[in-house]
Amino acid sequence: MKFNGHDEICRKIIGAGFYSGGFEAANGSLESINSISFRSARDSDGHGTHTASTIAGAVVENVSLFGMARGTARGGAPSARLAIYKACWFNLCYDADILSALDDAINDVVDILSLSFGPRILVSASAGNSIFPGTATNVAPGILTVAASSVDRKSYSNIYLGNSKILKGSSLNPLETKTFYGLIAGSTAAAHFCKNNTLDHHTLIKGKIVVCTIEASTDNRREKCIFVRESGGVGMILIDPNAKDIGFQFVIPATLIGQEEAQELQAYTTTGKNPIARIYPTQTILKTKPAPEMAAFSSMGPNIITADIIRPDITAPGVNILAEWSPVAIEATAERSVDYNIISGTSMSCPHVSAVAAIIKSHHPSWSPAAIMSAIMTTATVLNNNQQQIRRDPNGSQTTPFDNGSGHINQVAAMNPGLIYDFDSHDIINFLCSTGATPGQLENLTGEIIHCQNPLPPSYNFNYPSIGVSNMNGSLSIHRTVTYYGEGPTVYVGHVNNPTGVNVSVSSAELKFTKTGEKMSFRVDFMPFKKIGGSFVFGDLTWSNGIHRVRSPIGLNVLSL
Repeated sequence: MKFNGHDEICRKIIGAGFYSGGFEAANGSLESINSISFRSARDSDGHGTHTASTIAGAVVENVSLFGMARGTARGGAPSARLAIYKACWFNLCYDADILSALDDAINDVVDILSLSFGPRILVSASAGNSIFPGTATNVAPGILTVAASSVDRKSYSNIYLGNSKILKGSSLNPLETKTFYGLIAGSTAAAHFCKNNTLDHHTLIKGKIVVCTIEASTDNRREKCIFVRESGGVGMILIDPNAKDIGFQFVIPATLIGQEEAQELQAYTTTGKNPIARIYPTQTILKTKPAPEMAAFSSMGPNIITADIIRPDITAPGVNILAEWSPVAIEATAERSVDYNIISGTSMSCPHVSAVAAIIKSHHPSWSPAAIMSAIMTTATVLNNNQQQIRRDPNGSQTTPFDNGSGHINQVAAMNPGLIYDFDSHDIINFLCSTGATPGQLENLTGEIIHCQNPLPPSYNFNYPSIGVSNMNGSLSIHRTVTYYGEGPTVYVGHVNNPTGVNVSVSSAELKFTKTGEKMSFRVDFMPFKKIGGSFVFGDLTWSNGIHRVRSPIGLNVLSL
């Protein structure tokens, strides 16, 4: 692919390809779709540019989105090189195209694949944006599954009411209503949710700020604002408690508010005569607390396919992330062409982890994908910047490993984890056997005839950095092996936080290592004394030598004592 002489791009992007056969077999030619696209690896959507620059973007000063989140932008691993495999079109990704892209990536011997898998390649993949328990995706044990959490930066687009009160709103709004305008509820115009062809009373809406309400989390918020504009409205206030901290861009001044602000707004509009309001442009507030918080949209465990593997694995920044953007992708930017954009999703958190994985790989080129995964997971933090447990947005509810896995990524600690939990293809075969894989399935996967061990090793003994047992009937023991990476002799001491209703003991109170690369195994004994209604209970096991803390979350589902 030619880049028209842009040497800096050629040095960064060392390969690019596109895969459209699956999409076109199902939908016809790319050119028949009434939307901008390029029959090449060039990005017309913005998503790929955003994630790629999050991983490996160069340092660029004075970057912002219309003044919002202004600062110096850089990817997590700016010295990394990128190979681009474009397999999705118009928000649709077909298996045939993905698999073709993966085949090429594996043959190209890449080190890191985002949202992918392959031999000797670390896989970093999004957990999904489906909100509810049991919706985490990419849950196979060889994939590092990433949830999304916030950063210590907020974007407020506040509402000034005619009674001099100010309501806190949130959006990515570069626009301002130049004066006060009348307020009208969408329900007054027979359109409580401001959907298409429902705002019938244009004479009531014209020249007013319309108050709309979210109906479902899947509603297209940007479309609501377009419908308000088409009906003559000059602004929109969207009551959306679950997404009130997530930035959206709109075609006219608009902002999201939570339930508390909605009640105050309702009190004003029902008691005040001729209620008026004014929406102000977004202000960026830095060093906010508490942060990080788990994003309301981030998919959660438990793992519904391989239940003894806790999912997600890790969380990373995925809310209101600023990165590069394709200037032709204007649908998500409210019809404004931009070079940088702010968006949210586990698609944004995944490349943060991919970048950290790339840095670890450069420092430890001989490490396996499992070792890199372990380094990232066991060094994560479970505390926010108030030194309290990370909570879940929007209501500050308590989190478990089914929300944030091992915790929020700590890129500095991950470079030197002290101990790692490693596994190889033989261990993965044993795990697949323990979950019921047939000889035919194993042959399809490996290209070889493989016979499972007899007896089968239990799946909870897979040497994973987290510890999960989904069906626990009485006392049970699990086994793990750690490898020491450090200088000189050292002693690691174990500490356990017991899950509710379960006593835990470790076979070795201390692990004494004499040299790097040395392996030691231990047993963890679980002795339940109380059932908790068929739900998981959580704790953790931490090994520490006074310098490194190697933490593994524990999740147990006690069925009987």
